[in-house]
Amino acid sequence: MEMNHLSIGMRAPDFEAVTTFGPVKLSDYKGRWLILFSHPGDFTPVCTTEFIAFAKAQPQFAEKNAQLMGLSIDSNPSHLAWIHAIYMSTGVRINFPVIADRDGSIARRYGMIAPNASTQETVRNVYFIDPDQIVRAILVYPLTNGRSIPEILRLLTALQTTDREHVVTPANWQPGQRAMVPAPGSYEALLARQSDPGAQDLECDDWFLCYRRPSDGGKGSRDK
Repeated sequence: MEMNHLSIGMRAPDFEAVTTFGPVKLSDYKGRWLILFSHPGDFTPVCTTEFIAFAKAQPQFAEKNAQLMGLSIDSNPSHLAWIHAIYMSTGVRINFPVIADRDGSIARRYGMIAPNASTQETVRNVYFIDPDQIVRAILVYPLTNGRSIPEILRLLTALQTTDREHVVTPANWQPGQRAMVPAPGSYEALLARQSDPGAQDLECDDWFLCYRRPSDGGKGSRDK
């Protein structure tokens, strides 16, 4: 089975698909962030808990101008039956589209199938696609273990903070914490930062280890 490999920084491949919300194209979401995620199969326990968690967090994604979209190789009737079963058993509505990729064409284009794990099911991929439809981050979880939705929200916020504030985020960064600035690119900039970091609104432990608090406290925004 031919597989493509999608990397950070690439333009996300466009597609047209049947979903639980009707036909969609990737290009329909230009100008918004898209969180595109694949799951192994409908009516499975781990996937059900993930969909419930995504649905409960959907307002938080919407606040960040981000659309959720699921995908598996199940049919659209199967998706519809499954999300209705979730609602009937839990009261949770799945208010985001789920792609029916019956021929696996989108899954192959995005590299969602890991042949050494399964040739029949998509693993748990998450693609962060920005408003210009560039792939900004990719997370991959195995068939056996569910995703952390708070981590997906955290990474989305970090990416938006980076774009807006021209900063980078340190290990274990959480929204509201200080972000960092890249190391200076010249010796002159190094000396300027070392001599008076406050003039650049920085707090530095060393010339290459400097922090700046995002202007909105790291809460993210509706802009890229």
